[in-house]
Amino acid sequence: MEYILQFLLAFGATIGFGVMFNAPKNVLIYCGLAGGVGWIIYTVVMNTIDQNIIAAFLGSFVLTIISLLFARRLKTPVIVFIVCGIIPLVPGGLAYQAMRHIVTNDYQLAIEFIFQVGLVSGAIAIGIIFAETLNQVYYGIKGKLVRS
Repeated sequence: MEYILQFLLAFGATIGFGVMFNAPKNVLIYCGLAGGVGWIIYTVVMNTIDQNIIAAFLGSFVLTIISLLFARRLKTPVIVFIVCGIIPLVPGGLAYQAMRHIVTNDYQLAIEFIFQVGLVSGAIAIGIIFAETLNQVYYGIKGKLVRS
Protein backbone atom coordinates (compact mmCIF):
# COMPACT_ATOMS: atom_id res chain seq x y z
CA MET A 1 0.00 0.00 0.00
CA GLU A 2 2.88 2.35 0.80
CA TYR A 3 4.33 1.90 -2.68
CA ILE A 4 1.00 2.76 -4.30
CA LEU A 5 0.83 5.99 -2.32
CA GLN A 6 4.47 6.76 -3.14
CA PHE A 7 3.79 6.15 -6.83
CA LEU A 8 0.70 8.37 -6.84
CA LEU A 9 2.50 11.23 -5.09
CA ALA A 10 5.47 11.04 -7.47
CA PHE A 11 3.05 10.75 -10.40
CA GLY A 12 1.24 13.92 -9.29
CA ALA A 13 4.43 15.86 -8.63
CA THR A 14 5.81 14.90 -12.02
CA ILE A 15 2.64 15.97 -13.81
CA GLY A 16 2.66 19.22 -11.85
CA PHE A 17 6.18 20.01 -12.98
CA GLY A 18 5.23 18.94 -16.50
CA VAL A 19 2.50 21.57 -16.50
CA MET A 20 4.93 24.13 -15.09
CA PHE A 21 7.50 23.28 -17.78
CA ASN A 22 4.83 23.54 -20.52
CA ALA A 23 5.07 19.90 -21.57
CA PRO A 24 2.52 18.98 -24.26
CA LYS A 25 -0.82 17.99 -22.74
CA ASN A 26 -0.92 14.67 -24.57
CA VAL A 27 2.28 13.46 -22.84
CA LEU A 28 1.63 14.58 -19.25
CA ILE A 29 0.27 11.20 -18.17
CA TYR A 30 3.32 9.48 -19.65
CA CYS A 31 5.60 11.94 -17.85
CA GLY A 32 3.81 11.06 -14.63
CA LEU A 33 4.22 7.34 -15.28
CA ALA A 34 7.94 7.75 -15.94
CA GLY A 35 8.44 9.84 -12.81
CA GLY A 36 6.36 7.48 -10.68
CA VAL A 37 8.22 4.39 -11.82
CA GLY A 38 11.61 6.06 -11.34
CA TRP A 39 10.62 7.05 -7.81
CA ILE A 40 9.34 3.54 -6.99
CA ILE A 41 12.66 2.05 -8.14
CA TYR A 42 14.47 4.57 -5.92
CA THR A 43 12.21 3.75 -2.95
CA VAL A 44 12.50 -0.03 -3.33
CA VAL A 45 16.30 0.16 -3.53
CA MET A 46 16.43 2.50 -0.52
CA ASN A 47 14.22 0.14 1.49
CA THR A 48 16.32 -2.84 0.43
CA ILE A 49 19.94 -1.70 0.70
CA ASP A 50 19.67 1.88 2.06
CA GLN A 51 22.18 3.36 -0.39
CA ASN A 52 20.83 6.59 -1.86
CA ILE A 53 23.57 6.84 -4.50
CA ILE A 54 22.80 3.40 -5.95
CA ALA A 55 19.08 4.07 -5.61
CA ALA A 56 19.39 7.38 -7.48
CA PHE A 57 21.44 5.72 -10.23
CA LEU A 58 18.96 2.88 -10.73
CA GLY A 59 15.95 5.19 -10.50
CA SER A 60 17.32 7.55 -13.14
CA PHE A 61 18.45 4.62 -15.31
CA VAL A 62 14.97 3.05 -15.35
CA LEU A 63 13.36 6.48 -15.75
CA THR A 64 15.51 7.16 -18.81
CA ILE A 65 14.75 3.76 -20.38
CA ILE A 66 11.02 4.37 -19.92
CA SER A 67 11.40 7.93 -21.24
CA LEU A 68 13.20 6.66 -24.34
CA LEU A 69 10.39 4.17 -25.00
CA PHE A 70 7.70 6.82 -24.54
CA ALA A 71 9.59 9.28 -26.72
CA ARG A 72 9.77 6.78 -29.59
CA ARG A 73 6.14 5.77 -29.22
CA LEU A 74 4.76 9.30 -28.94
CA LYS A 75 7.26 10.96 -31.30
CA THR A 76 8.19 13.50 -28.63
CA PRO A 77 11.69 14.58 -27.57
CA VAL A 78 12.98 12.38 -24.76
CA ILE A 79 14.04 15.41 -22.74
CA VAL A 80 10.36 16.20 -22.06
CA PHE A 81 9.97 12.95 -20.12
CA ILE A 82 13.37 13.01 -18.44
CA VAL A 83 13.16 16.59 -17.16
CA CYS A 84 9.69 16.07 -15.72
CA GLY A 85 10.37 12.57 -14.42
CA ILE A 86 13.65 13.36 -12.73
CA ILE A 87 12.04 15.84 -10.31
CA PRO A 88 11.19 13.26 -7.60
CA LEU A 89 14.80 12.02 -7.61
CA VAL A 90 16.45 15.43 -7.18
CA PRO A 91 18.10 15.58 -3.73
CA GLY A 92 16.28 18.69 -2.54
CA GLY A 93 16.06 17.52 1.06
CA LEU A 94 19.82 17.02 1.25
CA ALA A 95 20.44 20.44 -0.29
CA TYR A 96 18.07 22.00 2.24
CA GLN A 97 19.90 20.31 5.11
CA ALA A 98 23.22 21.56 3.76
CA MET A 99 21.96 25.14 3.62
CA ARG A 100 20.39 24.83 7.06
CA HIS A 101 23.70 23.73 8.55
CA ILE A 102 25.55 26.54 6.78
CA VAL A 103 23.13 29.08 8.27
CA THR A 104 23.59 27.58 11.76
CA ASN A 105 27.40 27.70 11.34
CA ASP A 106 27.74 23.90 11.48
CA TYR A 107 30.11 23.78 8.54
CA GLN A 108 31.38 20.24 9.12
CA LEU A 109 27.90 18.75 8.77
CA ALA A 110 27.10 21.13 5.90
CA ILE A 111 30.10 19.85 3.95
CA GLU A 112 28.93 16.26 4.46
CA PHE A 113 25.48 17.12 3.10
CA ILE A 114 26.95 19.06 0.17
CA PHE A 115 29.12 16.05 -0.65
CA GLN A 116 26.05 13.78 -0.55
CA VAL A 117 24.15 16.17 -2.84
CA GLY A 118 27.02 16.04 -5.33
CA LEU A 119 27.20 12.25 -5.23
CA VAL A 120 23.46 11.75 -5.66
CA SER A 121 23.30 14.34 -8.45
CA GLY A 122 26.23 12.65 -10.16
CA ALA A 123 24.56 9.25 -9.83
CA ILE A 124 21.40 10.64 -11.45
CA ALA A 125 23.43 12.08 -14.33
CA ILE A 126 25.40 8.86 -14.81
CA GLY A 127 22.17 6.82 -14.82
CA ILE A 128 20.77 9.01 -17.60
CA ILE A 129 23.99 8.86 -19.61
CA PHE A 130 24.33 5.09 -19.17
CA ALA A 131 20.76 4.40 -20.31
CA GLU A 132 21.10 6.74 -23.29
CA THR A 133 24.39 5.12 -24.29
CA LEU A 134 22.89 1.63 -24.09
CA ASN A 135 19.98 2.85 -26.21
CA GLN A 136 22.30 4.22 -28.89
CA VAL A 137 24.39 1.04 -28.92
CA TYR A 138 21.27 -1.14 -29.14
CA TYR A 139 19.74 0.79 -32.02
CA GLY A 140 23.13 1.10 -33.73
CA ILE A 141 23.60 -2.67 -33.69
CA LYS A 142 19.96 -3.25 -34.64
CA GLY A 143 20.30 -0.85 -37.59
CA LYS A 144 23.46 -2.58 -38.83
CA LEU A 145 21.81 -6.00 -38.60
CA VAL A 146 18.75 -4.82 -40.52
CA ARG A 147 20.91 -3.27 -43.28
CA SER A 148 23.02 -6.40 -43.78
